[in-house]
Amino acid sequence: MAEQEKKLHILQVNKAYYPHIGGIESLVRVFSRKMQERAEVKVLVCQEKGKGEDRVVEGVPVHYASSLGTYFSCPLSFSFLRKFRQMAKWADVVEIHVPFPLADLACLLSGYRGAVVIAWHSDVVRQKTLLRFYKPLLMRFLRRADCIIAATPGHISSSPFLTQFQEKCRVIPYGIDVETYRNVERKPILRQIQRNPDTVRILFVGRFVYYKGIEVLLQAFRQVTGCELFLVGHGTEEMEQKLHRMTETDGTAERVHFLGNLSEEDLRAAFADCDIFVLPSVANSEAFGIVQLEAMVYGKPVINTSLPTGVPHVSLDGITGITVPPEDADALAKAMQQLADDPVLREKYGKAAAERVKQEFNEKNVVDEVYATLAEFAERRHGK
Repeated sequence: MAEQEKKLHILQVNKAYYPHIGGIESLVRVFSRKMQERAEVKVLVCQEKGKGEDRVVEGVPVHYASSLGTYFSCPLSFSFLRKFRQMAKWADVVEIHVPFPLADLACLLSGYRGAVVIAWHSDVVRQKTLLRFYKPLLMRFLRRADCIIAATPGHISSSPFLTQFQEKCRVIPYGIDVETYRNVERKPILRQIQRNPDTVRILFVGRFVYYKGIEVLLQAFRQVTGCELFLVGHGTEEMEQKLHRMTETDGTAERVHFLGNLSEEDLRAAFADCDIFVLPSVANSEAFGIVQLEAMVYGKPVINTSLPTGVPHVSLDGITGITVPPEDADALAKAMQQLADDPVLREKYGKAAAERVKQEFNEKNVVDEVYATLAEFAERRHGK
C-alpha cells in the first residue's frame, strides 16, 4: 500500500479570531474549519489585551498571542513576532489577512522561506500617519508575497498598492453557506416591533462607525414615506447618542428602530424579515460588505453605493438592486422610495440577488478555490 500523501500544513494569520466578532474573523474561522477537513491548519492571532494562550476552537488549534492593547487598529504584541517565527517553521504555506502591519513585520523578520499568500481585505484608509511609516514595510511585504487574493476586481483597481502588483493578484470572492442561511427559522423579528404593519421594512446591519454612512442614511430617510427603518449594530456612546438625536430632532424617531446587536439566529431572521437592505457606506474602508450577501441569500434587493472598492461588484445596479453615489442623501432617498413603492421591482431584484449568491458566492466553491491556491503556491515553493 502506497504511503499516504502528507497533508498540506496551512498557517492562517489574522488580528483576531472567534469568539471575536467581525467580517474577516468570520472568514478566517470558516477557512480554518473547512480546510481542516483536507489539510492541517493552525491559526495565529492576538488577544485584544492580556496574556497569550493556546486553545482548540472547533477542532482548530489557535494561538492567541499576548497583547498590550490595540493602537491605530493594530494589536501591539512582541510575543506575536516570536510565535510567528516558531509556527511558520511548521507551515508549507502561510495565509496572512491584511491590513495587519504586525504580521507583515513578523513575516519579513522570520526568515520564513515557504509560500506566503496575502488575503487583501482593504487598504489602510483612515490612519494616514501610520500609513506614512507603514508604506515601505508594506511594499517589501507585497514584493515578498507569492500571491495576493482579492475579493473583487474593485479591490485591485481602487488600491494604489495592488495596482503595482496586478500580476500577483487573483480574484476569489467571499462566500456564505447558502443552505445554512436558507434553513433558518423565519421569525417575524422586525414585523413584531414595526409600528404600522403596512409599512415597508428597510434594514441596515453594521458597526456604527464613520464609513458606514448611517448619518447619510438617516438624512435620506427623512424624505422617505411608507417605510420603517431598522438599525442593527452599535458603536461608541457618542455616536449612538448622535444618531438618536438626529431621529428625535427630525421627527423620524417613531419610524426608526435601534435594535443593538442581535444573536446570529436573530440576525439571520432579520435579514429574512426585511423588504429592502441598505448599505450606505461612504469610504473605501468598506471594501466588500458581506452583509449584502446575507440579505441577498434571502431574496432581498440591496441599495449600496458606488465606492471604487468591491461593494458595487457584490450587488449589481439594475440587476439585484440599486447603486447610488456615496454621501448623496437625495439619491439614497429616491432609491429607497422607488423600491418601497414598487413590490414587483423588489421581487424581481430579490430573485436575481438570491440566484447571484447561489452561483457566485457559494462558500464551498470559495473555500475550494482558496485551498487550491494555497496548495499551488506551496508546491511551487517546494519545487524551487
